[in-house]
Amino acid sequence: MRIRIVHDTVYTYEQPARGLIQILRLTPRDHDGQHVREWRIEPSVNGRLTAREDGFGNLVHWFTADDPTDALTVRVTGEIETFETSGIVRGAVERLPDLFYLRDTPLTEASPELKAFADKVAGGGERDILSVLHRLVAAVHEAVTFEPGPSSASTTAALSFEAGKGVCQDLTHIFLVAARHLQIPSRYVSGYFRRDDGGDDQKAGHAWAEALVPDLGWVGFDPAHGFSATEAHVRVAVGLDYLGAAPIRGSRMGGGTETLDVALRVEQVQSPSQARGQQSQSQG
Repeated sequence: MRIRIVHDTVYTYEQPARGLIQILRLTPRDHDGQHVREWRIEPSVNGRLTAREDGFGNLVHWFTADDPTDALTVRVTGEIETFETSGIVRGAVERLPDLFYLRDTPLTEASPELKAFADKVAGGGERDILSVLHRLVAAVHEAVTFEPGPSSASTTAALSFEAGKGVCQDLTHIFLVAARHLQIPSRYVSGYFRRDDGGDDQKAGHAWAEALVPDLGWVGFDPAHGFSATEAHVRVAVGLDYLGAAPIRGSRMGGGTETLDVALRVEQVQSPSQARGQQSQSQG
């Protein structure tokens, strides 16, 4: 599948903000399931944009504005070719040992209720890890309603599970808590999702999880949808939780109240060969 993405993040400040720094995890990398054909990051104000790699192997850009500004737009445009791998991730950059992804974070600490939930999904006796994970992604999808708005970047998995609702970030955190409680290394993934219902225009990027399966490696699971990752998923960054893979984090001095607006379009586009084929059929 060929996917084109246009992602605008717009910050408006009550007063000119000084010392503006943005940390951008917005650039995907190639692996066996995706090939980046083109990709650009374009801030709307003058400044320095430098690239580096973080400890997780993500591509990170640091943007530092030259002058005070009362508005900043970060525009991302790109095109990616994705391939169906049944959710299996191979050929990705790996900088950390697998067992690192058993670590809890303040956002993914296990409450007694979440531990009981995970134990119930796993059942007793010998466990087939892949089967447990498929049951887990379905169970999280069933137990927690996807509902935009009620959570924030600091909402914990325990609070979301107790509320029974949240956004993709929250459902992913719940999946991570349960998997790690079952001693299955798992990590947070941020990226994009090509919807098949015609919803090209979206309000935010997407999030899902990857878990380590014996003999398969890392496999993607999307609790917001209740199934494994597909060729409709564009993988951008990974971390222990949202904060480690957040698309944009920043700091500034002054500026007063900040307003954030996001415009995102994720659409499937034809490859040149597909376009030529359709043209030949229409002319035949």
